[in-house]
Amino acid sequence: MEKGTPITIDLKRDGVQDLSGHVHQLPCCVKSTAPASVSHYFKPKSTGIEVEGLPLEEAYFRGRKLDGATIGLPDGYCGFVLGKKSLGRKKSSDISEDNSNSWEMKATFQKVTYWNHDCLPSQNDDFLRAFHWLTVAKALHNPVTPEDLASTSFAL
Repeated sequence: MEKGTPITIDLKRDGVQDLSGHVHQLPCCVKSTAPASVSHYFKPKSTGIEVEGLPLEEAYFRGRKLDGATIGLPDGYCGFVLGKKSLGRKKSSDISEDNSNSWEMKATFQKVTYWNHDCLPSQNDDFLRAFHWLTVAKALHNPVTPEDLASTSFAL
């Protein structure tokens, strides 16, 4: 991929799968892109316990116990799963599909389950606290009117 090459992302929602309840943020790195029977081995279950307003779930991954919570994305936000767009033509020697800068939406989600392996989920988890920045970003990007400036006093 050359520097300065435009990237296209197709976000058409026609016939796109909703993965809410099936998106997980694991506290590890899996160095594989091969298909796997995840649902056969990874079986989260509800514990019926609530911690700081978060419904606790538990699962095991490679023999390690994980504690997690499913949270909804903030209002006005949606998660996307993107994949390389099929070019619909045979690979040529000039352009391979792997180097394509065209992406398309494969699925959407409104909920994500995040997992901890060494502590229970809480409102102080970095993953949850990252969503607080969305409020800050919105405030920073809202237009400021002359009335807002006039009503603000600066004490220097």
